[in-house]
Amino acid sequence: MSTQTHHRTCNLCEAMCGIVVTHEAGQIVSIKGDRDDPFSRGHICPKAVALKDIHEDPDRLRKPLARTADGWQEISWKEALDRAAEGIARVQREHGRNAVGTYLGNPNVHNTGAMLLGRLLHDSLKTRSRFSATSVDQLPHHIVAHHLFGHQLKIPVPDIDRTDFMLIIGANPVASNGSIMTVPDVKKRLQSIGERGGRVVVIDPRRTETAALASEHHFIRPGSDVLLLLAMLQVLYAEGRVQRDHRTLALCDGLEALPDAVAPWTPERVAPHTGIAADSIRQLVADFCAAERAVCYGRMGVSVQAFGLLSQYLVMLLNLLTGRLDEPGGLMFTQPAVDVLNHTGPGRLGRNHTRVRGLPDFGGEFPVAAMAEEILTPGDGQIRAMVTVAGNPVLSTPNGGQLDEALASLDFMVAIDFYLNETTRHADLILPPVSPLEREHYDVIFHMLAVRNTARYADALFAPPKDALHDWQIYLELADRLAPPRSLRERATRALIRRRGPKGLLAMMLRFGAWGRGLRPGGLTLGKLRRNPHGIDLGPLMPTLPGGLRHRDKRIHLHPDFYLADLPRVEAGFPEVPEADNAALLIGRRHVRSNNSWLHNSHRLVKGKSRCTVMLHPQQAAALGIEDGAQMRVTSRVGSIELPAEVTTDIMPGVVSVPHGWGHQRAGIRQQVAQQHAGASVNDLTDDQRVDVLSGNAALNGVPVTLEAVDLVKAPAA
Repeated sequence: MSTQTHHRTCNLCEAMCGIVVTHEAGQIVSIKGDRDDPFSRGHICPKAVALKDIHEDPDRLRKPLARTADGWQEISWKEALDRAAEGIARVQREHGRNAVGTYLGNPNVHNTGAMLLGRLLHDSLKTRSRFSATSVDQLPHHIVAHHLFGHQLKIPVPDIDRTDFMLIIGANPVASNGSIMTVPDVKKRLQSIGERGGRVVVIDPRRTETAALASEHHFIRPGSDVLLLLAMLQVLYAEGRVQRDHRTLALCDGLEALPDAVAPWTPERVAPHTGIAADSIRQLVADFCAAERAVCYGRMGVSVQAFGLLSQYLVMLLNLLTGRLDEPGGLMFTQPAVDVLNHTGPGRLGRNHTRVRGLPDFGGEFPVAAMAEEILTPGDGQIRAMVTVAGNPVLSTPNGGQLDEALASLDFMVAIDFYLNETTRHADLILPPVSPLEREHYDVIFHMLAVRNTARYADALFAPPKDALHDWQIYLELADRLAPPRSLRERATRALIRRRGPKGLLAMMLRFGAWGRGLRPGGLTLGKLRRNPHGIDLGPLMPTLPGGLRHRDKRIHLHPDFYLADLPRVEAGFPEVPEADNAALLIGRRHVRSNNSWLHNSHRLVKGKSRCTVMLHPQQAAALGIEDGAQMRVTSRVGSIELPAEVTTDIMPGVVSVPHGWGHQRAGIRQQVAQQHAGASVNDLTDDQRVDVLSGNAALNGVPVTLEAVDLVKAPAA
């Protein structure tokens, strides 16, 4: 058989890099960047090769597993689905519908079938006990978009290719490949800003890979971003720099409340707490305003802290008040070929609250920081069963040790996942879907967050085995058992889904989307995308307001009463400044060769020097007698971990950094490569009780910890 090539998008992160997969006789020969992709232009990062590793991984589950007294046993799909439905139905019958909880992991958003047909599962379960990775990540972005622009997915992104000044706060796109900003080859794009005479300024407690290539970097104390942003807005008003005549400000309701609210937050007041001098804050504002085209981008480090929602709101205000929203080079909205805004709810905050702590839901999901206590706390409404889909919350949510205990206590658990990992090891049944290369792919969400309007589709590279099921097929089979169709229309709808799958829905959404022409000839269709396997460039981002706003009145609703009511909490909770030699504030970090806990079973990505270390400043290391590479212990309120020290001036004094996604030392998992590079889980330190009370989002950054050297005593010779 001759060698063949297949073009598709790498779906292992948000960047949407085009790849060319060479294969022969069912085997992958190579994975390279697609030079003809108009968006990624041949760029790929090291993660792309992991598509081969995942597909060929001997640890990847191919058949359903059932827990038995003698260990895990492979069973048929019919038996697995029947038992899964029976177990769920039994718990709901005995304890109520909300006694079954669900958790959706991050990989779902990279999966066309999961995004388009995931409702099949939730509609059949009819439970309010829903959780996802959203509330340890981008939840503040969704709430701000919902409030200001009328829909939780109406999120503007930096127009990085046309900006002259990019202010990056709490983000490391060189490592993440962009996040809530789909941008392949981000390093080159950032460098291009400087090449055309612009500047990149990074605010971060660590001199990250992005900061290393920036024009300027400022250390900031974890959790104090809200103070910096308040001070920047204070300077805007005090120095008369607000662009009052800009067209987007004319669309705003609630502007009059802002000047008095930010007036007390002068640069001099916040400087001791942020670690950034007052003069530097004023200069930062002056430079931002002086640039012809500027944008402020705040990401993970801004979101996952005690004032994450208020901080993201202030980031949006900074762009809005300086006339950078809906302008080339600023924050802009995409015009995606598949617009799911028309098919999803706009979002709603606080319609329901968690049973134990009273944390608000958003978009029908509760904060994941409450999941363990909702399982462990007895009483009416206690979660007694879980369905997890493509997630590993034991390693990715706060106080993972407590969640480990909670999952072990469940009456019943089903995991839809193709790995036996730290979370799924607690399941009674594991239902493995096909591999990423055995399904079609269109990035439903990330085209909505791309820095350029594009579209790209690929059919499956390999046909799945005859007895394999896609994730959406698993949802459909469970729905047929848990909530059988009651009408002719429901039966016809499910029959159509079963026959056409996500491809049929995608084809309709393309045809009737912004770039399609409905039933008229011409326009973008699925067929046209299939005839253009490298993808289609639909052009740069363009101004869309006010027409693009989702509020009926086509205005921007600032909701000052909601956001400014959080200022007294800021007054009462200034970020602490660690003073003792052994005290520090913990932050996470990410590496370009890693993506949460997904890819640690890829031997290509974990090779080389261990990346699971504790970064700490030489000054603190010397005070504690800790040398580079020495074992050290980090302890928080909820737990302790031990791992090697990485002594570096790239971290702010009084701050330590541990990467997330590691901790593969727990018994009972089947990921041989990951176990050989186990590391330690930073979420054994993060605290489930530390949340942003405004949103319920987990406060993973700025966790107080203590440090100590670990004396390694060699065992005596035998």
